[in-house]
This record gives sequence, C-alpha cells and structure tokens, in this order.
Amino acid sequence: MELLTAFIDIVLHLDTHLLALTEQYGVWIYAILFAIIYCETGLVVTPFLPGDSLLFVAGALCGMGALQLEWLMPLLILAAFGGDNTNYWTGRLVGIPLLKHANRLIKREHLDKTHAFYEKHGGKTIIFARFLPIIRTFAPFVAGIGLMRYRLFVLFSALGGVLWIGSLTVAGYYFGNIPWVKDNLTLIIIGIIVLSLLPAFRGLIRHHRQPAG
Repeated sequence: MELLTAFIDIVLHLDTHLLALTEQYGVWIYAILFAIIYCETGLVVTPFLPGDSLLFVAGALCGMGALQLEWLMPLLILAAFGGDNTNYWTGRLVGIPLLKHANRLIKREHLDKTHAFYEKHGGKTIIFARFLPIIRTFAPFVAGIGLMRYRLFVLFSALGGVLWIGSLTVAGYYFGNIPWVKDNLTLIIIGIIVLSLLPAFRGLIRHHRQPAG
C-alpha cells in the first residue's frame, strides 16, 4: 500500500520530482527519461509507468532551461521507437508462450481491448495507440503476435513516435511555464491522465452496457 501511495505521489507531482532528479543527476536525467519511455512502450509488463504527463513536464522543464529540447526530443523519439520494436519482436518470437506462463503479469483484458482496437483501426492502431495509456504498451506486442508486416509496423511506429513525443514535449515547452499552468501543474497532470484514460473508460462502460450473449 505504501508503494502504491508513493507511486501515485510521484505521478501527480511529476514536476517536483522530475525537477529534483534533474538537479540531482544532471545530464544523467536524459538516460533516466530514456529508460522510462523505453520501458513504458517496450516492456509489456510495465504499462503503469507515466508517459503523457512525463513528456509534458519534461517539455516544461525545457522551457525553464533545466533541460535542452533539442537533445530531449530526438532521444525520447529513439526510446519510443526502440521500445515499440522490442515489444513487437517479443510478441512475434515468444508472444504465445509468454502469455501462457506470465498470465499473472499480463492482464488478458488489456490484450482483448488492444485486439478490439486493431479490429477497428487496422495498422493505424500503432499511431493512435501512442496517445492511449496501456494500449500503447500492448499494441506492438499484439502486432508481433499477429505477424503484422514489419515494414508497415516500422513506418507506423516511427510516425506515431514522432507525433506523440513531439506534440507533448512541445506543448509542455510552450505552455508549461505560463503562470497559471505553472501554478496548477498538478491539476494539469491529472487532466492529462484523465483525458488519456477516457477512451478506455468509455470502452469499459460500453462493454458493461452490452447485453450478455
């Protein structure tokens, strides 16, 4: 319970924690951010890591001069692309056996939601999923299991990574240090999390409203 409370505190006060880490670790903060984005997109067992809010706050720190946007964006785009590819090949090479032996770590409902998203949007799911927590972690894994053509996957993955990293870090860079935004950054972070999870909540409500077959 204490671990969960600490995690929630870190997510909701990313601005404070990330600034403290930047002051403590200096240039190594880029490696830390790289690792978080890589794991959130590349490891199917870590969909809980902060993504959207982390990018916004990192962009805001760039606006403050604590980080350099011209270093941050390419590095995190590379992390997102590398994570996607790791997840894709994990699904393609060991996806089915992994599901059989790690069903406690990998929730079946997350896979089912991602599969349904694929059914609706096809290959463009790789792009759309970038902006949807949990689904963005499972989308490349499901693409690998489904043997999606790798050339097509790489194209969508690269485009989605650039749009996701670019839009949120640039938004943080330009808007994160507006006085009202800066004074209410915790509320902004909560808003980003809620907006990110809204499609999943809508899908869950729609699922429960459907009559049992």
